[in-house]
Amino acid sequence: MARATQAIIDLHALRENYQLAKSQAPNSKAYAVVKANAYGHGVSYVANALAASADGFAVACVDEAVTLRNLGILLPILVLEGPMDANECQTAVDLDLELALHNHQQVSWLLGVSGGAVHTYIKVDTGMHRLGFAVQDVPSVVSQLRQAAMVSDIQLMSHFACADEVGHPFIQQQIQALDVLAPMKLPMSLCNSAAVLTLPQCHQHTIRPGIMMYGASPLLDKTGPELGLMPVMTLQSEVIALHDIRAGESVGYGQRYVAQQDSKIAAVAIGYGDGYPRSAKNGTPVLIRGQQRPIAGRVSMDMITVDVTGMEVALGDKVTLWGTGLSADIVAKHCDTIAYELFCQVTQRVKFQYLGS
Repeated sequence: MARATQAIIDLHALRENYQLAKSQAPNSKAYAVVKANAYGHGVSYVANALAASADGFAVACVDEAVTLRNLGILLPILVLEGPMDANECQTAVDLDLELALHNHQQVSWLLGVSGGAVHTYIKVDTGMHRLGFAVQDVPSVVSQLRQAAMVSDIQLMSHFACADEVGHPFIQQQIQALDVLAPMKLPMSLCNSAAVLTLPQCHQHTIRPGIMMYGASPLLDKTGPELGLMPVMTLQSEVIALHDIRAGESVGYGQRYVAQQDSKIAAVAIGYGDGYPRSAKNGTPVLIRGQQRPIAGRVSMDMITVDVTGMEVALGDKVTLWGTGLSADIVAKHCDTIAYELFCQVTQRVKFQYLGS
């Protein structure tokens, strides 16, 4: 019998979450963000599930865009990091991709291509200081691109650094930085998932829902279910061993967990070799027979151990690590991380099952 560790991907929930994002910004286009293998969910299944309803897709790099085109996706595809060399600019023309441009080298590469025109997004650095042109440099870049035959349309783009903290003062500072560019009357794309939910004044022409599509919360003080989002990935395994231990005995590597009373410990077939975070602390919840039970001991490569004292448990019982019934946002907080990372680090050893395709 095969190892029971699996990730169940609910494509119906994915589509519902996308529609919730659309409903927040009914006058905007919504580009579904499917970078990093659709946040670890499987880009081929996710893209095909959304192809009939999405306005477009967004990816990090040209390679990811090529993957979508090879899947037969004909919708607009925005490359968020833009081209990495001149050849990628030509690929963008050949495959009808939309490019974000964030430095003058990329502009030069684009001006050297032939054979078609590219929809471009000028990335504006409003204070996050990762990618983008300084606000004062944007008008000259726009002027340069407007004169170029290989540019069909121009939008402005930026990204909020603190939109996950509602009311953070830096949000307004970034919005004000864009006010200088308002007279240009160019369409804008500003909103990630957090901003989609909390900054309706910034929805503009195109929103970019990412983590919310996968059922997790983009906000620090809310979980996905609290925002009306449906979990898309449910990570499951099963109980493979049960042990009774006495008060004072320890469990796992480094004796990190010592029983305070006589206890029952369940070993579950999942570990950091499957992508379950080794950073999970004692007390991180899992779900067994509808009850949340705490991890007891350090996460191993192939197993975790769970305190199941006082409940009926049997070998083969299903264990939910996150997903339906246990929000990934809650698990992530116990691991000092975010749901994004939980999803992205699930390894190839885990079997994926897709529902609602």
